[in-house]
Amino acid sequence: MSASESSATAFVDRVQNFVSENKQAILIGTAAAAIAVGGVAYYASTSSRGSTSSKTDLEKGEKKDRKSKKKKKGVSDADGPILEERKPKVEDDEDDLSKYTAEVVAALPQEERSRIAGIFKAQGNDAYKIRDYTKAAQLYSRAIETSPKAEPVFYSNRAACYMNMAPPQYELVVQDCDEAIKLDINYVKALNRRASALESLERYPEALRDFTATTVLEKFTNQATPLAVERVLKTMSTQNAQEILKSRGPKLPPATFISAYFAAFRPRDLPVLPENPSEGDNTLIESFKALEEHDYKHSLDLVNDALEKGISWDVGKSEALNLRGTFKFLIGDVEAAKDDLNESIQLVPSFTQSLVKIASVYMEQGQAEKAFECFEEAIKHNPEDPDIYYHRGQVLFIMNKFDDAAENYTKSTELDDGFVFSHIQLAVAQYKAGNLANAMAQFRRTMKSFPQRSEPLNYYGELLLDQQRYQDAIEKFDKAIEIEKLKTPQNVLPLVNKGLTLFQMDQNIGAAERCCNEALRIDPECEAAVATLAQLSLQQGLVDKAVKFFEKSAELARTEQELAGALTYQYATNAQVEFAKNYPQLASQMNAMARSF
Repeated sequence: MSASESSATAFVDRVQNFVSENKQAILIGTAAAAIAVGGVAYYASTSSRGSTSSKTDLEKGEKKDRKSKKKKKGVSDADGPILEERKPKVEDDEDDLSKYTAEVVAALPQEERSRIAGIFKAQGNDAYKIRDYTKAAQLYSRAIETSPKAEPVFYSNRAACYMNMAPPQYELVVQDCDEAIKLDINYVKALNRRASALESLERYPEALRDFTATTVLEKFTNQATPLAVERVLKTMSTQNAQEILKSRGPKLPPATFISAYFAAFRPRDLPVLPENPSEGDNTLIESFKALEEHDYKHSLDLVNDALEKGISWDVGKSEALNLRGTFKFLIGDVEAAKDDLNESIQLVPSFTQSLVKIASVYMEQGQAEKAFECFEEAIKHNPEDPDIYYHRGQVLFIMNKFDDAAENYTKSTELDDGFVFSHIQLAVAQYKAGNLANAMAQFRRTMKSFPQRSEPLNYYGELLLDQQRYQDAIEKFDKAIEIEKLKTPQNVLPLVNKGLTLFQMDQNIGAAERCCNEALRIDPECEAAVATLAQLSLQQGLVDKAVKFFEKSAELARTEQELAGALTYQYATNAQVEFAKNYPQLASQMNAMARSF
């Protein structure tokens, strides 16, 4: 990971942290969720988390049977289906209920039909309590048939029976809950029950819709429903990300991302061609020239062509495999990248850059021990290569071992004092380790030593922003922006950083959006700008607008993890949009509350 690449990642983290810190206003404004890295967390308002069940929500038979030790969920389980009543309990009648045929019931006055329906329901409750779900469902059916008007509780209780049958009758659960919710759109238990059935049927968008509505209608007092939202979102996002990647095929990340990765390695001379170079040899050189010109797609095509034509000398083939493996890693094809890099090392065991890059592959796979073995092998071959220590420092930094990372960055600068990223990362590691004075001094030295580089200014601005020194941060971002205007491709991260600073300083959403939109004009694939605009839209309650930015994030995503994260945001926001449509009055009230913050 390069300094610029880690800066972009840290920036997105900072955007999400800001959202988390302002969670109440953002949550209310979007009617459901504030989004956190890797998932969606539904936050409670400042009100009590105690139970808010209505007095009429519970029915005889709902109380827990604490002595029951059966594992199967039922009426006595805390998280099992709960029977409900919305009218005073009707005492059992001495009448023989078998005499109440459809014809007899039809001839009864409405008051009598209501009384008989209540008796059927009460007997259904008794059957439910002893787990005779088939009989209970039949009795609730009789209650439905007998009642002069549709009662949502009858349908919901019958759905509870279907939910507990072996096997569960999920389709029937959904049908009955549909009826209950048609009669009472705010019927939380029916919504929650339908959501569970829909999840079991793998109808995830609908399940997410219902769990989202339940979360808000319960005023965030039930901690189980936000967890259900997260669970469904994770399942949806992971499955769909895998399907999208299969159909989409390999995709290079944005040019700025690729540039940041290659910038993390010190520039090297082109490979020296043999006396009688082959066509493949010459094509390889053309590939490296395209790389220098930031024409990454052409560079990849050329290196593939060179390897297909054949490269005549081992060093050249090792270089080609290293380059192709790098592109495969950037595309997200980690296993294929590992194969190319391993073959590169077999041809030239002392090729330390391939060893360093395959260490990155192992880190991507969560195999830190193997990554460090690669670094040790590289040091054996070339202990004076500063790239080894810089990238080992990056791995240690990711692992939050900031002091060890600083030691490696220092070693890298001792071997080559002219590589700006080693100096920057040393300062950042010192800052993360709590050595504020050393970090700020290191940054000042780095800015003085590299006056024509924007990166020290941008990173220093980020540290100033972290300290809420807003004007000082903006000054550094402005200087970085001016330097970047002279470069191709232009790194627009300082522009986005400036926008976020303006917003945090005085809630100037307009200025923040202008900065991000300018960044997207220059670099339409700037992920940080898209992420920030999405969150600024949520902050204003502009959920439809946020959805479009989350869709853009999904388009830009490179790996399965990145795509799943983008889809998580997109699906969560879509659920909020649907909630606002289904519950416009409540959504309007929440948006009004948001504007008061």
